[in-house]
Amino acid sequence: MLTRDFPRVREREILRIAGELGGADAASAANLARHEVLKWAATQFGAPLPTNASEADAFEIFRGGRTCIATGLVDDQRTLWALRVDRPDANVAERTWTTEVTLGYAPGNGRALFSLRLLVGTPEEELLIEPAVPAVLRQVATACGLLQGGVPLASAPWTVTSEQDAEDLVEQLLRPNRTITYLVCTVPDGEVSPLINAPVLAKVMLGLARVVIVPSAHTWVLTRQLGKSLSVYNGAARAYLPGFSLDANPVAHRLFLVNWKPGEDRARAAATALRWMAANESTRRLQLGSDVLAFADVRQASLDHERERLRQSGSADKDQLVAALAQIAALKDDLRRAADTQQWLSDEHAHAEERAQTLEQQLHGAHDRIQHLTNQIKARGDVPDTGLPLPTTWAEFANWCDQVLSGRVALEASARREVRSAQFEAPQEAARCLLWLGDEYRDSRINGGDGDLRKPIAEGIHNDRCGADSFDYTGSNGRVTVEWHIKNGGNTRDPRRCLRIYYYWDETSQMVMVVSMPAHRRTGAT
Repeated sequence: MLTRDFPRVREREILRIAGELGGADAASAANLARHEVLKWAATQFGAPLPTNASEADAFEIFRGGRTCIATGLVDDQRTLWALRVDRPDANVAERTWTTEVTLGYAPGNGRALFSLRLLVGTPEEELLIEPAVPAVLRQVATACGLLQGGVPLASAPWTVTSEQDAEDLVEQLLRPNRTITYLVCTVPDGEVSPLINAPVLAKVMLGLARVVIVPSAHTWVLTRQLGKSLSVYNGAARAYLPGFSLDANPVAHRLFLVNWKPGEDRARAAATALRWMAANESTRRLQLGSDVLAFADVRQASLDHERERLRQSGSADKDQLVAALAQIAALKDDLRRAADTQQWLSDEHAHAEERAQTLEQQLHGAHDRIQHLTNQIKARGDVPDTGLPLPTTWAEFANWCDQVLSGRVALEASARREVRSAQFEAPQEAARCLLWLGDEYRDSRINGGDGDLRKPIAEGIHNDRCGADSFDYTGSNGRVTVEWHIKNGGNTRDPRRCLRIYYYWDETSQMVMVVSMPAHRRTGAT
C-alpha cells in the first residue's frame, strides 16, 4: 500500500498589538471592550454565543471547524480575560487563522490594557498574504478608544501640510523611545496623492504603524534633516522602524521606489512589503508575557487559580481531579502549538541563513567585479575617480561615500554620526583623502602590502601611525585596534582646521573602514 507524505501544518505568528483602553474607569473600559470582542466573535460563527459569555465566564464552542474559547481570572491583584478564535481561511484549504485578545487591569493602577495576537496555521511553504489587523481591533478602537504611549490610535493617515509639520515628523522619527513604526508615503511632483493607497494602509495597519503622507513641497525638510540616504521623496515610501537615528543603516529602514510604469504594480508590491515590515517589527519588539499576554498564559493562570481554590476550600477529590484533567488537556494543546511555532522558527532561521549566505556571495562577486573594472581602467592609463563630483557640505558626505566608494571604503556608525555635525571647513579635502584610501591604499593591501604607507598624500596631509593615540574599537567587524590615521599638519586642535581620519583595514571584506573623522579624537594620550 502506497502512502503519501502530506505537508505538516505549522503555526506562525503574524503580528502583535498592545495598547491601553480609553476611559479612566478601568473596569468599565474592560467590560465595554469585552462586549465588543464578543460581538465580533459571534460574527465569526454566524450564531449567538452562550448566554454566560457576557458575564465573563469561561466557555468553549466548537462548530464547523471553528472554535471559540474564553477564559478569565479575578483575584486581589488583577482581573484578566482572554479569548481565542480559530477559523478556517475562506479561500485556502488547511489554512487556519487564530486571533487572541486579552484584556486586563489592576484595580487602582491606571488604565485597562489590551493586547492582540494574529497567528496562522498552514502547510504552505511560502505564505502569500498581505498582513492586516483583525476587524476586532478597529471595532474596539472605535467603541472604546485605544491608546499607545498615551496617543489615541488613528485609522487615517497623517498628512503633512506645513514645514512645521515636517519638522515635527523628523522629531518623532528620531525619538529614541519611539515604539511604533512610521510608514512615510510621499507624493510625486505634480500629483495630489501618493502612489500607494495610504488611507487603506493606515486602516489595515492600525496599532502596528503610523502612516504619514508627505507632499512633494515638504520632502526637502526630511532630506535636509536626515540626509539623502535616509530621506524619502519623489513618490517613494519608507519604513522608519523604532530605533531609527541619524547614523542608522539605510537598508534597515527600507526605501521603496514606486512609479507609474505600465504593466508593473509596484505600488501594490511596496504596500505589501510595508505591511510585512510593520507586522514583523511588532513580533520582534513586543515581548510575550510583558507587553502582550498570550491566551495560553491567561488560561494556565486561570486553571492554576481554580485548582488552588478547590484545594483550599476542601472540595471533593473528584472535583479536583476534573480541574487537573482540564489543565492537562490545556497544557497538551499549548504544547502542540508551541512545537508548531518552534518548528516554524527553526525553518525561518534556516532560510535566513541561506539568504544571508547568498547575499554574501553576491556581495563578494560585486566587489570582485568592481575591482576588475577598476583594473581595466588603470590598464588603459586612466585614473578611476577622475572627474568625480565631491561633496560640498557635510550633510551629503555620508551619502557620497556610500555611492562613490561602495565596496572600497565604508563609514562605521561612529564616523557617520561625526560627519553630520562636523566643523572642518573643507569637506572636499576630506573626500579626497577617502578617495586615496579607496584607491592607492586599498590597492597596496589587496596586492599583499602590510598597510605601512607613511607618506604625504596631498600638500600638508599625511598618512601616518596613530602612535600613542591608537585605540580599540568595537564596530561592524567586532573588536579591532585602530593604529592608522590621515592628518593635516600643524599643532592646532581647532575642529574647523584640524583634520583626522582614523581607519582600519578589514581583510574579510577587503575594505577600508573609517571609524572617526574629521576631528582629532580624544584619547588617553591627549
